[in-house]
Amino acid sequence: MKRKVYVGMDVHKETIQIAYLTSNSKEILKEQQIKHNEVQIKKFIKKLKLEWNEIHCCYEAGVTGYPLYRYLKSLGVNCILLAPGKIPRQNTDKIKTDKRDAIKLARLMRSWRIGIDSCFPVEEDEAVRDYLRSRDSLRLDLGRNRQRLMKFLLRKDIKLLPTTKYWTVSHYKWLNNLHFNNEILQETFNDYYSRVRVQEENLKAMDKKIQEIAESEPYREKVGILRCFRGVDYLTAMFLLCEVNDFKPIQNGRFVHEFSWTCSWRIFQRFQKKTNRDYVKLEVPRLRRILTEAAWQHRFPGTGSKIITARRSGQPALVVALAEKASLRLHKKFRNLQPKRKKLLK
Repeated sequence: MKRKVYVGMDVHKETIQIAYLTSNSKEILKEQQIKHNEVQIKKFIKKLKLEWNEIHCCYEAGVTGYPLYRYLKSLGVNCILLAPGKIPRQNTDKIKTDKRDAIKLARLMRSWRIGIDSCFPVEEDEAVRDYLRSRDSLRLDLGRNRQRLMKFLLRKDIKLLPTTKYWTVSHYKWLNNLHFNNEILQETFNDYYSRVRVQEENLKAMDKKIQEIAESEPYREKVGILRCFRGVDYLTAMFLLCEVNDFKPIQNGRFVHEFSWTCSWRIFQRFQKKTNRDYVKLEVPRLRRILTEAAWQHRFPGTGSKIITARRSGQPALVVALAEKASLRLHKKFRNLQPKRKKLLK
């Protein structure tokens, strides 16, 4: 029985293009296409196990997620899931087909020019992450529906008083008292308004559920530590835990800043040169938005805040000290940058 075989996979919704080769051969042994279902995958792996006792598979991460990765692991196959940015590409390589991609992955894996990209979430963590993303989508939908409602009223020359703020108690009271003489216009208004109210209730229910998840195991301790920092509450803490997933590679704040793409491309390239390592920027817009929103909370000193003091009670002294140090540093940085911004605006 031969020892090792390296399998490159180009995965799609319905099909998987496969190419595999051995460690002592430069030529591709075989290329084939199978259907993307467990029966066909199991049949293919079983056939490989009859000839080789060690199987290494890899495929490029995409919209299909982690199910294939987990299934191959359950069959006893060494599988690597690659981020697209981790795959070396030549400028002259302009032709891109399923077959060529599968062959390329198999050859790269055999030469060990690729490695494990990150720690993959377990199914429970992935479920929580999907719930958080669903909540974020609902927030965006709510914002759009609020815009549609107010633009509809503006087209009818119905304007809110300048002294009243949007989406406050007085604003809702004003909306509740609106009536149209035209029956169709009234139904249109009711439809827009009901969407806003329903989505607001759903958002509150989801926030309550997220808080319950954050206060349960295995998130309770980590969420408690993150909430010691200003600008971080249950929602932000859960987003950080579920989107980053593995904090071990993160060495310091500068690494987070550059890793999460909250810096310019020039700074990122300088960081790569300095560390002599290839990092892939984390393409998670939600994480960038949440980190930016949390940082803006440090515009003010925030000393003696009762809410922050209550969050920090019962937490390790080292964590509290680091959180206070970070708060003072960010506020000082913001205060020093303010005069420069004023000069630029003049």
